Amino acid sequence: MTRRANDIRLGADIGGTFTDIALDVRGTIYSTKVLTSYAAPEQAILDGIEEVVKQAGVAFGDLDLVIHGTTLATNALIERRGAKTAFITTEGFRDVIEMRTENRFEQYDINLRLPPPLIPREHRYTVAGRIGADGQELRPLDEAALEEIADRISAEGFGAVAIGFIHAYANPAHEQRAREILARKLDIPISISAEVSPQMREFERFNTVCANAYVRPQIGEYLLRLQERLKQMGVTGPVFMIHSGGGLISVETASRFPVRLVESGPAGGAIFAANIARRFGISSVVSYDMGGTTAKICLIEDFTPRTARTFEVARTYRFCKGSGMPISIPVIEMIEIGAGGGSIAWIDAMGRIQTGPESAASEPGPACYGRGGERPTITDADLVLGKIDPDNFAGGAIRLDRGASEAAIARDIGDRLSLGALSAAFGICEVVDENMANAARVHAVENGKNISDNVMIAFGGAAPLHAARLCEKLDIDRCLVPRGAGVGSAIGFLKAPFGYEALASRLVRLSRFDAGEVNTLLDSLKTTAEGFVRAGTDRRIARDITAFMRYAGQGWEIPVPLPDRPFNARDAAWLMDEFRSHYTHFFGRAIDGLDGLEIEIVTWSVKAQDEQEVPVHHEITRGSRTVSSAAVRDVFDPATASMRGSLIIERADLRPGDRVPGPAVIVERETSTVVTTLFDAVLQNDGSILLVRKEIVA
Repeated sequence: MTRRANDIRLGADIGGTFTDIALDVRGTIYSTKVLTSYAAPEQAILDGIEEVVKQAGVAFGDLDLVIHGTTLATNALIERRGAKTAFITTEGFRDVIEMRTENRFEQYDINLRLPPPLIPREHRYTVAGRIGADGQELRPLDEAALEEIADRISAEGFGAVAIGFIHAYANPAHEQRAREILARKLDIPISISAEVSPQMREFERFNTVCANAYVRPQIGEYLLRLQERLKQMGVTGPVFMIHSGGGLISVETASRFPVRLVESGPAGGAIFAANIARRFGISSVVSYDMGGTTAKICLIEDFTPRTARTFEVARTYRFCKGSGMPISIPVIEMIEIGAGGGSIAWIDAMGRIQTGPESAASEPGPACYGRGGERPTITDADLVLGKIDPDNFAGGAIRLDRGASEAAIARDIGDRLSLGALSAAFGICEVVDENMANAARVHAVENGKNISDNVMIAFGGAAPLHAARLCEKLDIDRCLVPRGAGVGSAIGFLKAPFGYEALASRLVRLSRFDAGEVNTLLDSLKTTAEGFVRAGTDRRIARDITAFMRYAGQGWEIPVPLPDRPFNARDAAWLMDEFRSHYTHFFGRAIDGLDGLEIEIVTWSVKAQDEQEVPVHHEITRGSRTVSSAAVRDVFDPATASMRGSLIIERADLRPGDRVPGPAVIVERETSTVVTTLFDAVLQNDGSILLVRKEIVA
């Protein structure tokens, strides 16, 4: 299947509260938001497709491509709703996923809490056999023991199996043989770590293969069901999934490696923001994606989102590395907190307002939805503060009950703190905005950046409501709210390349650099990565090759980009110079003057993706025409801590160059952009809204 310029393509993003649909008909975007259905998640996609197809005047059979991202894998891990899974590992390593790395991320907390392992101890089995760190077999695999384990797994009704043997990244033979033996007796999915995450560090690798196996039956059944129902609807185009690294993969690959779908929805948002950044030539961007359940913040440099090889799910300590469940796969690096429109506000033991991580989601939803929710949420607070029009939410598809919001906020927050509903609602929003500001600061500092040096790009149904206030807290002067911001991640799916990153841990010391061995390894990774990409496109493929290097004895590596060419023996000296240069960039100086200090490559990466068209460049418009409106609504003004008359302007009524002075609210079907008193809004030539401080020249 080849991507063509005139494809009719559809992006579908299942979130915790809303399912976003974006349809691209030869450059024109049609979109909608539908409440997510938890009993049958695919139903919201089908309902949304039916609506946008009707808007566009095309038939179901006209869809050339469906691109899908979902939080289902993430939610299954967080909520522990996966399959009953057995884990088989090397004798002596049964408790690796429970012992973790013994790192105390909060050194003085005597009540330290960690996520319990996905697989309880009684479901973990060991087998004799041993591969050495150099890939040599030290002890043969006990195949008779595996036969007995297979019988026990069959008798006890397991739904999936994960296999993780010591040093399988260096030699997968034992894992592959174990899968063959088990598959003869079991008719359930079997995942092996050498395929899911062929990287060093046993805890992360074991945990990742367990996570893959844990969600595999659920995700596999869902994807099969989705494909069948799309065919029944008349959709004949193929379905592709967006993975956590920001590329597209086939449904078949996603079904085998569903752990790659963790963070797939947020990845689409980062791609969307990167595309906007490239369009305007903005090299330093912080993307801010706030939906119904969570908020995500990502740094984008030189039009490319920051990436990582590991990330954590279900952190027990907000913002604290090491407190979650590590997943060792390529991922767009971002920080995520429970701060969406549906996040529930509550009072802690010290009498402080808190928000999230618990969410009202779509069922029962915020109190104002009238679907059974009774607890106050951020959406309820935004409604009470006047940011949202109760009669024009989601284009009028959902009528909101302001009285229900006021009652919920008064009962659970205001009465307990002796505050009126308005003050309590402002307190809720201030807390969530401050939490998001802190998350952004932490994420920037961890990456050696100053958050105020960035331009913000805000999208998601709730982000434009909070973006200006967040910019005030972060001392950011400019923020872009792109056209289609309410369904930004779904539009980002349409911009995503067919791409895949293949990784392998092979320890290579530069003093013993073997160019032939390195070329063989890289050729294998290139074949693997390009094989996944060719399942979706025959366009030209670009490759990025990276070596993760360190001084011998160090705990972690730094990425060093490599040229895409065969290596020779003379490249050992070149690699040494490149490593020292990048080490100096990261840490200020290289470690020189120590005799015999070895440099080594730990992990190799090949990222392949089809080449993308460069978007049309747009210059930032300063805005020369100040516009007004007869429509005015009282909206809470943080600067004066009171309700204040604010202009209400339809986004569709603005022309490029129009400048709207704050305070104002610019409304559209999927979201509303709140322009606070300190900001003005300028409509750009591509339809984006630029929020700019009044004293700043855009």
